[in-house]
Amino acid sequence: MNIALMSDEHRQELMVQFCIAYCGILAKHSICATHTTGRMIAEATGLDVQLLLTHDHGGCQQIGARIAYDEIDMVLFFTGPNSTDYEADLHYICSLCDNHNIPCGTNIATAEMLIHGLARGDLDWRDVIRPQKRSVFL
Repeated sequence: MNIALMSDEHRQELMVQFCIAYCGILAKHSICATHTTGRMIAEATGLDVQLLLTHDHGGCQQIGARIAYDEIDMVLFFTGPNSTDYEADLHYICSLCDNHNIPCGTNIATAEMLIHGLARGDLDWRDVIRPQKRSVFL
């Protein structure tokens, strides 16, 4: 599965801690992330993370394009509940995920449900429907 990770600067440490906790599951999948978040995750976990542009330079749009081209299977985008800086981007990514039936977690509780489902094979239906789209982050 292809997983996209994003977080605002107030949730980056939470994203890193999440990735440390679920490193064993995430290591079995292809991961891309916006640059700063992805660099922090890679340094803390040793995971192979494809780094995209920073949020300010279009990383959100790069992930959005991959969603639109059906190259993403799950998105985790941690934002603070009172953060207005990422409100438009969060709406953009969530709308794309809704349109393309991509699971999207915006908080730790939802992310844990998705990661456990990923480990159980609950998202394997994406491989059956679109086998040619697998592992695009090589």
